[in-house]
Amino acid sequence: MSITQTQADTVIAAARKVAEQIGVPMNIAVYDDGANLKAFFRMDGAFLGSADIALNKARTAALFGFNTEALYDFVKPGGTSPGFDRTNGGLIVFPGGVPVKDSGGRLIGAVGVSGGMVEQDFEVANAAVAALMAKARTSEA
Repeated sequence: MSITQTQADTVIAAARKVAEQIGVPMNIAVYDDGANLKAFFRMDGAFLGSADIALNKARTAALFGFNTEALYDFVKPGGTSPGFDRTNGGLIVFPGGVPVKDSGGRLIGAVGVSGGMVEQDFEVANAAVAALMAKARTSEA
């Protein structure tokens, strides 16, 4: 099963909330499990150039099912797969892309966030996924 529109909306809302709390306008992308765009939101004042980065972070996480930064080891100097980041139309290998999995651990989509420092992007993306998981646990109870 792929991420639903309601779930994507929850992710966007949670990401926006955290981005507002830290005072950094963000671009927020949600992809489904087939690496297709499901939802996108560009906060007022978010860098235009970061929109493409957010989209590619979400796509990368959806394609591989890992946080984007986990892929850096493959492409770093001396890594096992130099050039890997230039496949699939360009992959992002730094923080801010997080897979979204259902309660059974199956990939249903991914979120990508860009607009701040990498630590801020990472914080916002993880908070968005955590909010979705918390909502899912609440509705299962």
